[in-house]
Amino acid sequence: MKIGLEVHVALPTKSKLFCSCSMEESEYPNLNICPICMGFPGSKPMLNETAVKSALGIANALHCDVNRKISFVRKVYFYPDLPKCYQITQMDDSIGREGYLELENKKIRIRRVQIEEDPAQIVRQGMLTLLDFNRSGTPLVEIVTEPDINTEEELREFIANLRSILYYLGVDINREMKADLNISLAETRVEVKNVTGIKSLIEATRFEVERQSEAIKNNEKIERETRGYNEKSRVTESMREKETDEEYGYIYESDLGTFDISEMEYVEPVYITNVSDELARGSGVNPKTIKEITMLNRDALAMIYKFKEKYSMKSILHGIQRFEKYSNKSMKTEDAVKIERIIRLVDEGKDISREAAEKIIAGEEVNIQYSNVTKMEIEALIEKFVAENPGILEEYKRNKKTINLIIKEISYKNNMHPKDVSDAANAVLNRIS
Repeated sequence: MKIGLEVHVALPTKSKLFCSCSMEESEYPNLNICPICMGFPGSKPMLNETAVKSALGIANALHCDVNRKISFVRKVYFYPDLPKCYQITQMDDSIGREGYLELENKKIRIRRVQIEEDPAQIVRQGMLTLLDFNRSGTPLVEIVTEPDINTEEELREFIANLRSILYYLGVDINREMKADLNISLAETRVEVKNVTGIKSLIEATRFEVERQSEAIKNNEKIERETRGYNEKSRVTESMREKETDEEYGYIYESDLGTFDISEMEYVEPVYITNVSDELARGSGVNPKTIKEITMLNRDALAMIYKFKEKYSMKSILHGIQRFEKYSNKSMKTEDAVKIERIIRLVDEGKDISREAAEKIIAGEEVNIQYSNVTKMEIEALIEKFVAENPGILEEYKRNKKTINLIIKEISYKNNMHPKDVSDAANAVLNRIS
């Protein structure tokens, strides 16, 4: 199985790619428009410098060879969403070429990173085809990979890592991010167009692989075509024959000319896998835990750097997780004081219950004190609990994680430190099981 992707990402700009129309969302159609983004005859495009800087940062983050000079082409096709009958995009002089994105065990090659405009939005209402030009001219970057993805796991990891890179570059990953899947099991490549979200990408891939596998098994010909993904029925459906580059009739976009970007500044990338490995070194923490917490949370990463010289990494991560769990929100930099209070208590060996965490988050004082009991007294409580619940010993023999239920029950009811209860529970259960 070979999978290549064409990922389309909206760039973080205040205005459109070739005009000054606002990029703010509008509840009304055709509000943020002008002759340029509507494709009126005689209108001339003007390139958005902020969009180029953002695209340059993406190309650099994906280890591309960045072109010193860039130009644009007209991709000619006839469809209602393009009244000028062509889309302005890039080809040979695209902003970046021949890069890669690193996964855990391999690199996925990037063929090119190119800047292009989004067409208008087509709205079907019964027999009518309506056009909303608010989206027309949205600045996009298209990231085209080589067909190096061979499994669902690699596809999932690629999208996750790409989203993290884009997030730390300041791209709004919560906006719609679409991808075209190019899948081949034999010689013929099939394109699945405009798939949104990792869940749909996996489902579309799974269906298309099964469909092509069945066709090969039955000696049926696989057509070179463009298909769409139906999210409701979770199937791909034939749309049209796949166009060739020759059919698009690419020609140089003379209204824009050539741009020298060799001196242009851009945002440096953050590779959260590398950052997690560095932070985890010597801390006794699995770097994957740090990666999971910080992948799409720059405030959590800032909090780790803020406190890593004062507290253990385990305490910091535990404190962050407790705060996000009981506040039901991602942390912000202004939450630093409350988060440090939780981290400090964890670092002192205190167990932070829901009640304690919620009090801290609400700005109230918390004083966690544990009962002063001996190990023998704790063991006696555990033995009594097991005797009163005879089924729990059999359950423990089948599943060792049952010990957590005992620890929670004894520590919470008797105000004891969970670590002390855990040590005693292990001793008792190993003795009587």
